[in-house]
Order: sequence, then C-alpha cells, then structure tokens
Amino acid sequence: MEFTFLGTSAGTPTRSRNVTALALSHSGHKPWYLVDCGEGTQHQLLRAHYSVMQLRAIFITHIHGDHTFGLPGLLTSASMLGRTESLDIVAPVQTQRFINATLENSDSSLGYTLNFIDSEAPDFCWKDQDFGVTNVALSHRVPCRAYVFTERNIERQLLQDKLNEDGVEPGPSWGELQKGNDVTQEDGRLLRSDDYTQTPRVARRLIVAGDNDDPTLLTGACEGSHVLIHEATYTQDVADRVGPWPQHSSAEQVARFAQQAQLPNLVLTHFSSRYQSAPDVKPNINQLAAEAMRHYRGPLFMARDFDAYRLEKDLSLIYLSA
Repeated sequence: MEFTFLGTSAGTPTRSRNVTALALSHSGHKPWYLVDCGEGTQHQLLRAHYSVMQLRAIFITHIHGDHTFGLPGLLTSASMLGRTESLDIVAPVQTQRFINATLENSDSSLGYTLNFIDSEAPDFCWKDQDFGVTNVALSHRVPCRAYVFTERNIERQLLQDKLNEDGVEPGPSWGELQKGNDVTQEDGRLLRSDDYTQTPRVARRLIVAGDNDDPTLLTGACEGSHVLIHEATYTQDVADRVGPWPQHSSAEQVARFAQQAQLPNLVLTHFSSRYQSAPDVKPNINQLAAEAMRHYRGPLFMARDFDAYRLEKDLSLIYLSA
C-alpha cells in the first residue's frame, strides 16, 4: 500500500511545492488512485511512476481550485495518449459541471467515459478489487470530505489440518477456497471458504483528509486506521493571527488530535506557501514540524513533493524516497 505526494502546498504553488494531489496504490502502480488534482498535477506525474493509462479513480475532497484545477488538463491528456477505459470521478456535483464546461468551451473531447459519483451522497461507498472507500464530512468553507481507504481481499491462509480432517483432498478446490470462493464437492457437500481459511493479518486502513479546521470530526474514522494524512496549513501563532475564516488546521491542532486518538502514524501536508523549505529561511516548514512534535509522540512525517511511502503489512509506515 503505497502513496506519493504530487503536491503539498496550500492555495498557491511555490518553487519547490505544487498544489495538492496524492497518488495511492495497493501494490505496484497498476492500478492507482488520485486524491485531489491541483493545477499542474499532470506535470508532476511526469516525474513520478504513475501513468494516466492505469488510473482507476479520482477522488476530490472539495471544489476549491488548488484541489481541482488540474482535472481538465489531466483528463484530456489521458485521451490524447489513447486512453479508452472508463474512469470513475468521485467528487462534489459541481466538479462535473466544471469539467463539462471546460471541455465544451475549449473544443475538447474525451475518448473514454467519465463515471461521476457524488461524494456527498449520504450513502456514499465505493469499492473495487483492492479498496473499499468511505468518507467523512469535514469542516471547511465549502463541503469537504476525508476519504477512508480500507484494504479488501486480503490474502487467505488455508487451514490444511482442518481440510485433511474433513477429508478434502488437495486439488483445485483448495485453490478456490484460498481465493475466497465457496466450493461444491462432487458429493454435493458445500465447502465454505470462511470455514477453511483465515486471514493472517488485519486490513490496512489509511485516511486522506481534505481541508479541515476540526480534526476531531475524524475521531470515529481513526479507530482502526493506521495512517492519517491531514493538512497543517499554519503554525498556531499564524492561525491565531489569520483568524477562523480560512477554516484550516494548525500543526498543533492536528498533532494534539492524533496523540489523543492514539494514531499509529501521522503525515502532515498542505502547508501555506509562506513556509519555506530551504534551511535558515523563515518562516520555515521546520517550525510546523517542531510544533507538531511537541504534541504528537508517534511517527511523524512532513510531506514533500514526490515523497513516497509504503504502509507495510505489519502496519509500519516506511519512507521510500523523494
């Protein structure tokens, strides 16, 4: 379960950070999933290992431009490269109008179908072979969501002793049971996969949150989750000066919540463009990190563009590369 940051800046890009986008995959990079698509995301992909041809679905947290303006370019480029497979877009309904209007007013068309799915539907749930996805309403100036990705179809381990005890001979039926399929024997006996297999580990779960000034809204979703990716737009002193209108979180807010929720891993992103990455330049992203470390004692990661991470099967979060 890997993810790569394609943009980590809030509002506007900087020389070293693009606006928000995150690539996520279950294993390898086929298929993969995109969460948010700020302007320039397709350019960022040219430096990553993800192809628009294998993109399975796009999840948009909310309609603000730093999370959506990259959509028309990415979608039309995919068409020009020859994509024909349909693509799911999970987003607020305004996103569909935005994409359609842009295509119509730029003499553009797509050689594949877009399946628009309302992210704000009360019964929202999306799934494919690798992930089940739910979401949580957040607190921002417009409706916004966090997406909860839960691993599906975990590899099963055969209970061979039980199979032998019940007289089930080794053969194709064993393979079907291990795949999670029930099997009917020649004598009419039904063998249920759940009776003859076990899952040796828990399903990995990761939360990718959109803009949000109230991390406690994620309390329920964080139970049983192993990674939270959340914005930390400001340090607390800047948040106090800016005031409540932007409706963003400070590093202190998120860190306090993560510690209280006993989250195993916290990744902060969506940093205001005022914070610089170069050493000895202020204000600096290191100030956000220092503030978060005062309140959260678990593994803390400060996202940079092109940073890649892997959530291992043992639930440890590993930094891969930039």
